[in-house]
Amino acid sequence: MFSQGRGVVIVFLFLAGVINYLDRSALSIAAPFIQDDLSLTATEMGIIFSSFSVGYAIFNFLGGMASDKYGAKLTLFVAMIVWSLFSGALVLAVGFVSMIVIRVLFGMGEGPLSATISKMVNNWFPPSNRASVIGLTNSGTPLGGAISGPIVGFIAIAYGWRVSFIAIMVIGLIWAVCWWKFVKEKPADSSEKVNTGEAQVAAATEGKLKLTFYLKQKTVLFTAFAFFAYNYILFFFLTWFPSYLVDARGLSVKDMSIVTVIPWILGFLGLALGGFVSDFFSKKFAQKGVLFSRKLVLVTCLFLSAVCIGLAGLVTTTVGAVTLVACSVFFLYLTGAIYWAIVNDVVDQRNVGSVGGFMHFLANTAGIIGPTLTGYLVDTTGTFTAAFLLAGGLAVVASLAVTRFVRPIVKPM
Repeated sequence: MFSQGRGVVIVFLFLAGVINYLDRSALSIAAPFIQDDLSLTATEMGIIFSSFSVGYAIFNFLGGMASDKYGAKLTLFVAMIVWSLFSGALVLAVGFVSMIVIRVLFGMGEGPLSATISKMVNNWFPPSNRASVIGLTNSGTPLGGAISGPIVGFIAIAYGWRVSFIAIMVIGLIWAVCWWKFVKEKPADSSEKVNTGEAQVAAATEGKLKLTFYLKQKTVLFTAFAFFAYNYILFFFLTWFPSYLVDARGLSVKDMSIVTVIPWILGFLGLALGGFVSDFFSKKFAQKGVLFSRKLVLVTCLFLSAVCIGLAGLVTTTVGAVTLVACSVFFLYLTGAIYWAIVNDVVDQRNVGSVGGFMHFLANTAGIIGPTLTGYLVDTTGTFTAAFLLAGGLAVVASLAVTRFVRPIVKPM
């Protein structure tokens, strides 16, 4: 897995994920300061959280298409520069409208990340290891969320919230320079086989399939629906959980910054392990087909995540709520690599970036709807209970839909 330059690819993609969520979750950590500084209501803050996903969702798809056309290396290089610059640009915000504009542009920059990771993994690794590698590389994202609490919280308290965004901008720009210098698009040995013999035999037929063929398949659409539910819970946690701890549970910003590390650490473990678990089951149940093992992990863990997040809205203690949210994030992230693994399993290499980007686009409309809807529910009900229950209920429906509709794609002869 780590031979012939593959280890370098894994390390850089892992670090890209760390930086991605360090940048992305910084706003939620700094939100209490920003809300007071700019005099924003909960509904307005929810809209600001959601505005990120407008640009993000669109460029999930466009970024995936760009990785197929221009290469994953160039696409991710440009994306990192753009999102780092607009992360730093948040220091220029003076009110509600300027915050929205900057966050939309920031989201556009971050949009291509997951599709380009999937494309790079498809370029460098054989099918038997892809879920493991996708899980391992993407596990950098919850680690970034974990360290953002102490880092952003400390800087915001000591030097002001604006300084923290300048610091993480510089980190991203340094990564971009190193990525361009040290990473290649594909293995240097052009004769090296990253696909199995079976995949190569099918390549002639699959190469003729158009992108639109895959975009109409139930397997792609319902995998995207499950990913939507995944992202609804994730964005609820990513955007509103820090404010929930401060407003509903009475924690100080300092204590909140530390407490938010707990779910992120469990998420890191879940995402790192999820791909290995899926690849293990795919070998154990090889006779039942690779999608059986993917669905086994996805349906079971997404359902458990749903139950935990729903119960978190009903408990009366801070310890109980944090514990249940942490368990929900752990089970949620166990499924994190599966959505991308399914795309890599059923889509030919020529279209894998575009199809993955399309799925990610549909999934991340949850980031547009969820934070705003949560802010509205909090303003109208005065509590977070309904928001917790809605997130859990949606994931239950999605896990059942995967059981019924995700099937191997039958390709035309």
